[in-house]
Amino acid sequence: MDPMRRSPSPCSSRPSSPRTPPCEMLGYVGIEAMLDQLKIKAMKMGFEFNIMVVGQSGLGKSTMVYTLFKSKMWKSTIPGLGMPTPQTLKLQSVTHVIEEKGVKLKLTVTDTPGFGDQINNDKCWDPILGYIKEQYERYLQEEILITRQRHIPDTRVHCCVYFVPPTGHCLRPLDIEFLQRLCRTVNVVLVIARADSLTIEERETFRRRIQHNLRTHCIDVYPQKCFDEDINDRILNSKIRDRIPFAVVGADQEHLVNGRCVLGRKTKWGIIEAPITGPGVRKQTDLGSSPCLQLGGLGGELGAL
Repeated sequence: MDPMRRSPSPCSSRPSSPRTPPCEMLGYVGIEAMLDQLKIKAMKMGFEFNIMVVGQSGLGKSTMVYTLFKSKMWKSTIPGLGMPTPQTLKLQSVTHVIEEKGVKLKLTVTDTPGFGDQINNDKCWDPILGYIKEQYERYLQEEILITRQRHIPDTRVHCCVYFVPPTGHCLRPLDIEFLQRLCRTVNVVLVIARADSLTIEERETFRRRIQHNLRTHCIDVYPQKCFDEDINDRILNSKIRDRIPFAVVGADQEHLVNGRCVLGRKTKWGIIEAPITGPGVRKQTDLGSSPCLQLGGLGGELGAL
């Protein structure tokens, strides 16, 4: 036997089939290709985002969710007929699948109707904290199993948006007591509801008072100091912390202004647009007889969230 003669490779010894392509490389294999592989896998699976909105009734929580995601999460009531005040706090979760440019997002919004609406609000936050901890415990129990699911349903609350009424004074004792407990459990985003009811000066004064309350009572809202991993993150997070709490304006109706549809609320002074162009921006554009009033909203101020 000729020592220079080699045995045929496994690929060449197999009979060719029209359905089986010949052995070939599937493209370049390298470390930098891992990012593309992870991106393709994530795009196929989609993303999950669970958000909780907390605040008194009438602060526009449902409207704010529609403004952010352009999707109604709850059925709207008949105009002129108000919903009765819940006797106890109840948690309501609604899940929608939103798709934008091929990216799928499974959005779950949990509302807390009845929070802070009673005369006696002693420990009214217990059901909320219990629900958040229960979801974390359920996910942990599924994750530590030896034969666990390939994809564990993620029901953990990723973010809690806490709505502060636009009183213009400071945080209420109820807000302080609840936020001290809530910040230890979940990422809390503090917002001033219906910010269009305050002037620019009143809003800034209200923001500074709330910031003083947060420092005095050691309430650590998002973004926390632990997220300052490098100098760039530290600079960005410092700018975000300076704008806390965020001023938001929600709307669920579109209006025609200068030939374009804008999402906002119509008043006798003009149209208040919900989306904004930058953090804390308030500008007034001449639209003929009705000016366009644009206030700082959650969509622009939470762009880094």
